[in-house]
Amino acid sequence: MTTPIRVSVTGAAGAICYSLLFRIAAGELFGPDQPVILQLIEIPPAMKALEGTVMEINDCAFGTLAGIEIADNPEDGFKGTNVAILVGGRPRGPGMVRADLIKMNGPIFESQGKALNKSAADDVRVVVVANPCNTNALITRSNAPDIPKERFTAMTRLDQNRTAYQLANKAGVTVNDVSKITIFGNHSNTMYPDIYNATIHGKPVTEVITDHDWLKGDFISTIQKRGKAIIEARGKSSAASAGNAALEHVRDWFSVTPKDSWVNMAVNSDGSYGVQKDLIYSFPVRCDGKGNYEIVQGLEINDFAQEKMNITQEQLLEEKGHVADLID
Repeated sequence: MTTPIRVSVTGAAGAICYSLLFRIAAGELFGPDQPVILQLIEIPPAMKALEGTVMEINDCAFGTLAGIEIADNPEDGFKGTNVAILVGGRPRGPGMVRADLIKMNGPIFESQGKALNKSAADDVRVVVVANPCNTNALITRSNAPDIPKERFTAMTRLDQNRTAYQLANKAGVTVNDVSKITIFGNHSNTMYPDIYNATIHGKPVTEVITDHDWLKGDFISTIQKRGKAIIEARGKSSAASAGNAALEHVRDWFSVTPKDSWVNMAVNSDGSYGVQKDLIYSFPVRCDGKGNYEIVQGLEINDFAQEKMNITQEQLLEEKGHVADLID
């Protein structure tokens, strides 16, 4: 029998995980022949709700689910884990600015980094979903010195998916016709969804969509502010779409990326495209099917794109400054 892969998920009783966990248990993450053990982590007040979610997962009788373990602390929840999906975090409250959220979530991810360093399997891969995910990933990575830096990522797959829909909708095609989408920078209102390297039916987006004012204006701002728009529309933050993106992020990480395409992850910067080293910055990447990736090189970066990339880098540096005491 194939050895089960252990998948730890924090915030497991929350709305994002309610969309995510059943799909992992059903084999959508690693395929129908790979058993998984779910290691579900919550804060103590939410453990009762988590028990209810576990009951529902068990009642689905998924053939690929080899077991479920629950924990109210990360050290136990990350024990022997191969993949850690960090969904849980403090949400932004009324009157809070981004700096407040960063400072409130910082200690959570500091402790999770230490717990991963102590308890996780030697081959662990980590994706941070909870916002501000880039900086939360930086904090987590900084507190797990025994785990290679490239094992820590933050999720910008949701931005990739949002971009695919907006471009397809504008061009009157399906999302299957859109490729080579690139998301640079921070998962925030400064991210840059690149408009110059993406293609539709193999042609540059700027040739297919001739409304360049829209591409440079409303399109970019729509992607940057999509999360806020969803909150205003439904009264709650993105859940199902975020859970779907988290699954796709990990699934792509363990799949072979076609040579003529790429996917997007916020990863440890190696200095590519002039981005400061060791920031967690979103790049286009190709994965090798073994949990490794490489940043796609040689993309055209014109003055417009460079300006946008610099803006989002500056925001990440500012965020880094807010949590300097947690990453030194």
